Amino acid sequence: MLQPSASRQFANRLGARAPWGWAASGAVLGLLLAVLLFLPARWLAQAVRQASAGQVLLQDARGTLWRGSARLTLTGGLGSEAAASLPGRLQWRLHPAASPGVGLVLQLSADCCLPQPWRWTLVPRWAGTRLSASDSTSQWPALLLAGLGTPWNTIAAQGQLSLSTRALVLTWSAGRLQMAGSAQLDALEVSSRLSTLRPMGSYRVSVQGGQVPELRLSTLSGALQLSGQGQWVGGRLRFVGEAAAAPESQEVLANLLAIIGRREGARSIIKVG
Repeated sequence: MLQPSASRQFANRLGARAPWGWAASGAVLGLLLAVLLFLPARWLAQAVRQASAGQVLLQDARGTLWRGSARLTLTGGLGSEAAASLPGRLQWRLHPAASPGVGLVLQLSADCCLPQPWRWTLVPRWAGTRLSASDSTSQWPALLLAGLGTPWNTIAAQGQLSLSTRALVLTWSAGRLQMAGSAQLDALEVSSRLSTLRPMGSYRVSVQGGQVPELRLSTLSGALQLSGQGQWVGGRLRFVGEAAAAPESQEVLANLLAIIGRREGARSIIKVG
């Protein structure tokens, strides 16, 4: 057993050393916090590249993981030479959600295409993940699709893409994707290098969530008539549609009809899945 004098000496030595211990611990925690706060934007670029199998790239990434910008580029994937970039830069902000336990909030902005920031909220769940999007309307150049490779780079569509989402929620659970809400993509005044007819028409793709999400393709206007419908079954899209040309435009659209589907007389049959 320590004598009183020895106990006092031990306490004095401990008290003298404690401030240094606390200071060292604080320095380590501060360093870790600084590293976390200033993680470079290229970390996000690498994560997006891996998750998309190289089809979505954040090039020339600047800033940090939490706030930065990059050039959004779509490609045909590994080994593909096809690539198309968004005009201007895509900006992002990533931060924890205000509500406890909600997860992360990603806010996207682009001067060329997003009149208002587009907010996505990621919520980890037991054996799955929930991703919800704020209601949004945005405009994108159709040429961006050419970067995805075949058949988009062959068609080389030109025009404007108008994308809108309403109460869109994607949920991954037990390896399956479920969807709620809706999304609508209008392809306006579309033309292609495969046809001299400009424009060929305007089209709408609508997706409605539910137990079995449904997709519909329709023609808004134009000589090239597109229609079809499909469903996501077991996480895979099964779609059947057709393409046909107005009688006065069959000759100028013949090459395009031969590429986008299997010819059956005057129409082409489009099947996916």
